[in-house]
Amino acid sequence: MPNESRLNFSSEELLANVSTKDPLIVKGVRCHGGFDADGNYHSPRTLWRVPAIRAWQEQHRATSPLPLVEIPDDVVPPHAPSVAQTKLLLREGVREPTVRLLTQIAIVEGFGAMIRELPVPPLKSFIREDTAGTALEHLRSGLFEAHARDEAGWDEEGGHRQMWDAARDAALSNPFISPEIYAAMIAQRGQEPPAMFPALGAPVERPVRFMVNVLAIEVFARSTFAWAEQVLSDEAVSDAPGEAADLVRYIRSDEAPHVEYLSTALSEIAARTLKSEDGKEIAGREVVERLMDRALRTMIKQRLTDRPRMLRELIRATAGNRDVEELLAGYDALATPWEPPARFRDAAPQAGAAPTGY
Repeated sequence: MPNESRLNFSSEELLANVSTKDPLIVKGVRCHGGFDADGNYHSPRTLWRVPAIRAWQEQHRATSPLPLVEIPDDVVPPHAPSVAQTKLLLREGVREPTVRLLTQIAIVEGFGAMIRELPVPPLKSFIREDTAGTALEHLRSGLFEAHARDEAGWDEEGGHRQMWDAARDAALSNPFISPEIYAAMIAQRGQEPPAMFPALGAPVERPVRFMVNVLAIEVFARSTFAWAEQVLSDEAVSDAPGEAADLVRYIRSDEAPHVEYLSTALSEIAARTLKSEDGKEIAGREVVERLMDRALRTMIKQRLTDRPRMLRELIRATAGNRDVEELLAGYDALATPWEPPARFRDAAPQAGAAPTGY
């Protein structure tokens, strides 16, 4: 068992796999991860990555009064559409909303490859305190690369991009996928949001903001996994309930280290002092908290306003000869009620620069 008292790891260690007996084969493509002799699935690149993250978290707890950065459950709206709404549409033969959502999830996973290109300035250039033996020191030496490979695959090995596509195709018997879906998502990505801390400079604020946004996306995705697993495992609406739901479970397992390392690195920033371009100092905690507040407001708005509007438009466009108003009335009755916590009540009307979530 890897030694969790260590704090420094090579890229090769952070990318190393647990030994497995059988590979995961999806639609003829060998994907990451694999199965042990008892048939248990093991996520990729976790031999040293998981104990390393635990060690960095323990060091943070021992050296900082600040808790690890976490996104509380009460700020995450329920998935839209709900499981009941989705099953209603599928039973009625209105499949396009589910096809589109599953395809968008796969596309977002493919975008995860971009994290390996995220530039991070030398830590000593903008952090006053020591960062030796931290997750921060390993972002560009294994953690970002492992994350990118998990999401988009590596070389001839498939990743979450291919696994989500396979789950969709198995459950819905290879539905038609409009190329417009990908083009629309590219168009939505938009411009970089305005700086919240101009004194830090874009090279510093950009990677912190990116990690905050990705952490928010990963945490919000937990309800997406639960939604997909419940829908795709139901033989009444899924053509391959076992295979499709298993793929979602494997992906859910793979995502856990992403949440943990991002939370750890952001906690290490929050516990330190950032240096501005003009020599002034800004508390890292303020930077992380304000960027997180904006990211969460954006994600809440997407769930409460943007996603429901898109789905209703799509239902109207693809309902065929059905009584659309009657279908929508039944659909609306199955929505999951939710009220934002008091501090985010104004999130919906305040659109911020959006990370593209799922």
